[in-house]
Amino acid sequence: METNLQKRRENKKSLRVKVISLGNAEVGKSCIIKRYCEKRFVSKYLATIGIDYGVTKVQVRDREMKVNIFDMAGHPFFYEVRNEFYKDSQGVILVYDVGLKESFDALDSWLGEMKQEMGSHANMESIVFVVCANKVDLTKRRVIDESEGRLWAESRGFQYFETSAQSGEGISEMFQAFFSSIADMCENGGRRPASGVSAGFTREQADTIRRIRSSKDSWDMLGVKPGATSHVFKQGYFMKRVPVGNSVIVLQHCLKGDRSCV
Repeated sequence: METNLQKRRENKKSLRVKVISLGNAEVGKSCIIKRYCEKRFVSKYLATIGIDYGVTKVQVRDREMKVNIFDMAGHPFFYEVRNEFYKDSQGVILVYDVGLKESFDALDSWLGEMKQEMGSHANMESIVFVVCANKVDLTKRRVIDESEGRLWAESRGFQYFETSAQSGEGISEMFQAFFSSIADMCENGGRRPASGVSAGFTREQADTIRRIRSSKDSWDMLGVKPGATSHVFKQGYFMKRVPVGNSVIVLQHCLKGDRSCV
């Protein structure tokens, strides 16, 4: 039996894959990679100049995987360098800092840049994406909670992980799931496997919920200006209706002291 198992392992060729990291500058992309590959954390910030490149070998079940990692600089200045490295990627690590809202809001821009550089014929469904909500060890400065990050990721079919490059929290689990999904995709004819967890919302529904949650106040939430008359209020967005499957979730919000709220 052992001989047959050895033969099956020998018959499976090792996989050679390309993965890239994306996200704003200083969110911890390089630190996440170093924590996994070198088992260490570099406390002094050293900006990535253009592209950092590394190779690591991992074992996924009974197959060896040679991973070429391209760590992309997040500063806009390096756009002309980054745009040459998007093509032929099998995996993408999207990183944001849970203490910097702008880094979370920028995730859509990073996806947009990637789609633009890969061209109109690129198939994003043949790429495995993981979202890293990084620096979760810094709890006092956190502004993006887990539910918001998870909703954004899972509504797009991406895997979501809470990570800390400093403490190592979630790093091994993220990379293990990441590489396993890439191996599954390669064995599935290049089609990305289902993430296995569903947020229950489509991307459009999730974006609607995010807009409501990020409103500055109740007036903004309802789509009317502060001090709006009852007539304007009734013509505004009194209810936000979000269809989910065959049912409808009604998100109702009332302004304090407004008698037109029921």
